[in-house]
Amino acid sequence: MSRISAENMFGIYIHIPFCRKACHYCDFHFSTNLSNKTEMVLAIVHELHQRKDFFYNKSVETIYLGGGTPSILSDSELSLIMETIHLEYNVNPEAEVTIECNPEDITLEKLSHFKNLGINRLSIGIQTFNNDVLQFLNRSHSSEQADLAVKLSQDLGFDNITVDLMYALPGSNLDILQSDLDKTTSLEVPHISAYCFTLEEKTVFGKMAKQNKLQKNEDSMEQFHYEKLHKHLINIGYEQYEISNFAQNEKYSRHNTAYWFGRSYLGIGPGAHSFNGRSRQWNISNNALYIQKTMQNDMAFEIEILTKNDIFNEGILTSLRTKWGIDVKKLFQQSNIDLFKEKHKEIVNKKNSGLLYQTESNLFLTEKGKLLADAIIVDLMI
Repeated sequence: MSRISAENMFGIYIHIPFCRKACHYCDFHFSTNLSNKTEMVLAIVHELHQRKDFFYNKSVETIYLGGGTPSILSDSELSLIMETIHLEYNVNPEAEVTIECNPEDITLEKLSHFKNLGINRLSIGIQTFNNDVLQFLNRSHSSEQADLAVKLSQDLGFDNITVDLMYALPGSNLDILQSDLDKTTSLEVPHISAYCFTLEEKTVFGKMAKQNKLQKNEDSMEQFHYEKLHKHLINIGYEQYEISNFAQNEKYSRHNTAYWFGRSYLGIGPGAHSFNGRSRQWNISNNALYIQKTMQNDMAFEIEILTKNDIFNEGILTSLRTKWGIDVKKLFQQSNIDLFKEKHKEIVNKKNSGLLYQTESNLFLTEKGKLLADAIIVDLMI
């Protein structure tokens, strides 16, 4: 995707805050109590009506149903959300429409319904094909279900599929990672999102770590897993277009790429975020309160007007991790801050250390720099 083609992209993100089980590593906003699922869908639909002027009738190019587990919705619930989007927003007929799915939810009937609704991209959360590790993570699916889910999707004509993998997982090792990579790539999916396991404080694994029942990964282990994954995927023809995302034949996630280019997006549902270049907005992360406030037309969100420093930092955060790097001229136009002047010393030090390289107006991470991306980003922020 070129920078030009991303300029006019506007996206809608729908957060479905429900899961059948709580994975032991996950700290996203969700609930395993499905008793108010119908009321939540009605509130999401109501918010879609309320926010219909967010894009001022500009074309919506991407729709992303995330969570949580959007595939947990019934056919009628999902239909209501999609019909409302098309009723209230100017959706490009060629829009990318993604739904996150757990393997155990994928059936031929559900896939057919997705197609009828215009969903054309599937994000399947596999994480690993090792059944012992899946059980330890408290995932709801088996390796066999994951394999079948991808093949069923392909048989029904879905050719734009991404799968999620995690590396440096508790209970895993380099042999298990290699097996996961071999299995994933044998399925010939055009996109893979690969995330390093992170120990989050408010999760089951976080509590286990506090009780010394789970050890935090050594940095060297994470590095070895990342290097094996990166080498394997690059060698068989995947392009790393963002640190955690690999694609063949430029099958990039248009929705996420628009995030990284700083395009506007509307977030609907509890905990969802919105951004329009001038302000950031986030909905409350409480299901019952979100439903109550939204249905009463009360403000269920907070707004932050961005300062020049905020805009500058946002640009660093979203773009440096990508293959396109930081467009320093564009960042100056947006924030009136010259990165090369403001952070000259830091940039020179990191270039001398082999972590960054630059062209006339862009700044990029080296392969070595990708291993320290978070720390580098923080150092370049104001």
